[in-house]
Amino acid sequence: MCDRSKQRRQLRARRRSLNPQERRRRSEALCRRLFSQALFRNSRRIAVYLASDNEVDTRPILERAWSLGKEIYLPVLAPFLHNRLWFTRYEADTPLVRNRFGIAEPRSVHRRRIPSHALDLVLTPLVGFDTNGNRLGMGGGFYDRSFGFLCRRQRWRKPRLVGLAYDFQQLSELPARDWDVPLSAVATDSDWHVFTH
Repeated sequence: MCDRSKQRRQLRARRRSLNPQERRRRSEALCRRLFSQALFRNSRRIAVYLASDNEVDTRPILERAWSLGKEIYLPVLAPFLHNRLWFTRYEADTPLVRNRFGIAEPRSVHRRRIPSHALDLVLTPLVGFDTNGNRLGMGGGFYDRSFGFLCRRQRWRKPRLVGLAYDFQQLSELPARDWDVPLSAVATDSDWHVFTH
């Protein structure tokens, strides 16, 4: 049995050790890979996160999506639902505030919010992933709770959950738990991993 807490600490430390030039180089390579995928090109409503803790830089994704006329949504901690996310429309001039974890999110959420099942593509942060599409997050379960409905469907078309990661975040195996929502794919700086479930 793997120790998820230990893996999480090690992978976050490795991610933090990237210097700004290396982070930019890796992030740009990942973005080029993502932009070449039909899944990105054909998605209209895309949820993406604002990077923190030396995660993959998502600013190029925002810029490309806006230039193509796509709608961008950011995750927002749902104030009345325990450990769930809302998704709120985000534009370049949307005011941001820091949530309880210090992560920037849109200030006004009610008017521009959509249900998670209305998204086409969800680009998820992660700490690690394995060859089966299992995702190691920060441990709060926000994405698993917010997209748990996907596990109750025998087949689903949307939204597709795609992780964004550096190559070194790939692990050989993460034991899947009952509540884990698997990823459809992961984009890294050198590969595009697709998973079948």
